[in-house]
Amino acid sequence: MLKGLLIDYAGVLTDPDAALLYEYLRDARANGTRTALVSNAPGAAPGVKTELAQYFDALVFSGEVGVAKPDREIYLVAAERIGLAAPRCVFVDDAERNVRGAVAAGMVGVHHRTITDTLDELAALFS
Repeated sequence: MLKGLLIDYAGVLTDPDAALLYEYLRDARANGTRTALVSNAPGAAPGVKTELAQYFDALVFSGEVGVAKPDREIYLVAAERIGLAAPRCVFVDDAERNVRGAVAAGMVGVHHRTITDTLDELAALFS
């Protein structure tokens, strides 16, 4: 059973319709799904981290963990931080190579193209 949702920031959470995905994240957490942000950014300012903390149980920035997508290790770090094994997690990214990296780490991958398509796929996976 899938219990973890890992999401990329740039290209997914910066999508023009991302408010719908943020709402999904808030509801998913309220229903027991563990969430993590996985970003190749060097890090984020404390204020940004505080803002993101309302949606994510863990924030994983490549600059802080020393490994970047699509290296399988970053996905394993994120899964560990939310207390789940990789096969119990779904990873969403707009870059296909990053999705392939997550799949190589044992996760279910979702290639983000539009918010509507991504939300439909997540609804099927987490139903």
